[in-house]
Amino acid sequence: MTAGWETKTLDQISLNLDSKRVPITKADRVGGMYPYYGASGIVDYVADYIFDCDALLVSEDGANLLARSTPIAFSVSGKYWVNNHAHILKFGSLTTQRFVELYLESIPLNDYVTGAAQPKLNQKALNSIPIPYPPLGEQDRIVAILDEAFDGIATARSNAEQNLRNVRALFESHLQAVFSQRGEGWMETILEHVLVEQPRNGWSPPAANHSDAGVPVLTLSAVTGFQFRANKIKFTSAKTDSRRHYWVENGDLLITRSNTPELVGHVAIASGLTEPTIYPDLIMRMIPAPDLMLAEFLYYQLRSPSLRLEITGRAQGANPTMKKISKRAVQTLPIAVPPISTQRKIVHQLHSLTEETRRLESLYQRKLAALDELKKSLLHQAFSGRL
Repeated sequence: MTAGWETKTLDQISLNLDSKRVPITKADRVGGMYPYYGASGIVDYVADYIFDCDALLVSEDGANLLARSTPIAFSVSGKYWVNNHAHILKFGSLTTQRFVELYLESIPLNDYVTGAAQPKLNQKALNSIPIPYPPLGEQDRIVAILDEAFDGIATARSNAEQNLRNVRALFESHLQAVFSQRGEGWMETILEHVLVEQPRNGWSPPAANHSDAGVPVLTLSAVTGFQFRANKIKFTSAKTDSRRHYWVENGDLLITRSNTPELVGHVAIASGLTEPTIYPDLIMRMIPAPDLMLAEFLYYQLRSPSLRLEITGRAQGANPTMKKISKRAVQTLPIAVPPISTQRKIVHQLHSLTEETRRLESLYQRKLAALDELKKSLLHQAFSGRL
């Protein structure tokens, strides 16, 4: 322990106001101007309030206690309402409140959370969390340094995220321009007229035959994201037949026929397969006629913004989170067919642009990861007395 620092539990340095919380069902809420807080932040706005003070809210339940995809501790002020999914702690000093908020964000809570299916941080466990407790002046110094650093990190992160969006938007814009600004010799038809093998579902072996080894079967993730991933597989011990249609080969064009509205109809060209592999029922396989359409050209066209709108617009299903596109809907997609020589030229250009886009995406994603690591490092240094 750093000289002058103590270790205290949360119940020694804060007042727990959980007993004053009042949950309101959605049906009973009256809309208004006051924030209504739950485990992860503002859930709603209501017509009344039960708290009018600075406080620290800490998630009481929910998967995020373990996943930590969003903050589990957040400061609130003014007039507001809190339901029974967030603990409410009042501190004698705003500096200490912020110090504790930052500390709770820096540590895993697995040892204090109960229940795997429904994770819960009960009041007793919360109160028992040991907090490094330096003198108030040192708390103030640490909070000031961290807040300034985190403001800079947030700005850098925002810039990197915007750069990442810009890179992707530029690629999509160029892709759209290629297929909308058509030149001499271009024809229009529908997809089925440029295929030698029409779209066909694969086969999903029975779940009872899933195994740790055996015949590889592609998963939807192998195609999702417009990039083929040969390692996204599972294995089956089910009996297979080498004469059946469900085998995929390098160079085959694949399209997902079922997924979320954003991901349905993603396409990829199989590559990197080193052994006989099955493609599943939720993926369709097709092969273009080589004298009419290059597989790579069709791939880029099917992922262009205008064709993506066609595909997602044709996807159907009562479930709003899962849509399917039929074989006929795919076969009748409008397709532009330029001369093969033009296709080769366009594919070469788009390959180069794809490689540059992926390089920049990787660069900005590494920057984002580095910023996350920097934040973790600063928190670790701060609460071990080395800042």
